[in-house]
Amino acid sequence: MIYQPLYEYLDAAGLQGWRQTLEQQINQKLAEETHGKMPLWQDALAALPMITPSQVELQSEVRIGQQKDLNGVDVDELKTCLKAFHPWRKGPYQFFDIHINTEWRSDWKWDRVLPHISPLAGRRVLDVGGGNGYHGWRMLGEGAEFVMGIDPTLVFTMQYHVMQRYIANNKHFVVPIGIEHMPEKLAWFDTVFSMGVLYHRRSPLTHLMELRDCLKPGGELVLETLIIDGPEGMSLIPESRYAKMRNVWFIPSSETMMVWLKKCGFKEVRCVDENVTSLDEQRSTEWMTFESLKDFLDPNDLTKTIEGYQAPKRGVFIAKAP
Repeated sequence: MIYQPLYEYLDAAGLQGWRQTLEQQINQKLAEETHGKMPLWQDALAALPMITPSQVELQSEVRIGQQKDLNGVDVDELKTCLKAFHPWRKGPYQFFDIHINTEWRSDWKWDRVLPHISPLAGRRVLDVGGGNGYHGWRMLGEGAEFVMGIDPTLVFTMQYHVMQRYIANNKHFVVPIGIEHMPEKLAWFDTVFSMGVLYHRRSPLTHLMELRDCLKPGGELVLETLIIDGPEGMSLIPESRYAKMRNVWFIPSSETMMVWLKKCGFKEVRCVDENVTSLDEQRSTEWMTFESLKDFLDPNDLTKTIEGYQAPKRGVFIAKAP
């Protein structure tokens, strides 16, 4: 079973109680009756050819194999299998020279974050809201000892299973749960990432406390979130939608975000990057055919969302757990 190495790792770390709970949660979430598309995804996963990739690159990009490894496998049929897991949001992936051109250029975000974080070599890492595990693979490429991504969206877990079938690495797992399902006061991870999650939480301070509780004392939080321009104390609370998203609750200024982090007990808080999201970084592709950033902005003024708010701008914040 693909998660057996995860359970063995947690058992060896003395976390048998969490492992038992986690195993139950995973089995329940991946049962066929939990999602109408689960049988389709399971069939598509089973239809993927058995191929041994000649190379796996995780540091500079996520590249699995080369086309010559396919040994006669029909490329169009393989692409059809992969597209059964639409929408592909985080990436890109080079999959036996098939370019999975995802909605997000997640590699650009990684390039902005990486220079500012503590080296990941030998660290236990939690990636909250990690989607299909793209950033988790990059974390592994930086030498992390153990990476666990959590995201309740099942299709993203299935995309991870596609990649894991060929990468076959027992140090990185994507689990279909949310942070609210993590043990209280776990205090076990060296580094916790939360990228693109905070503004979806009804209580941002509760989310920050949940993140803190996952970190061991002195561990590092890497937080990336939507921000607005403005002074300390300012935060946007959209009346209805923001960039067509219903579930956006709070968008702070950078100064406000740092106050929130300090109020939750974090130390050495700093903002290391601010970046306006471009139409080249988030867009529709053949691998994600739904609406994307272009459709969320005012066509006559790309500095504003369709609702008239400031267009998406993201900040990266680094902090230490007490």
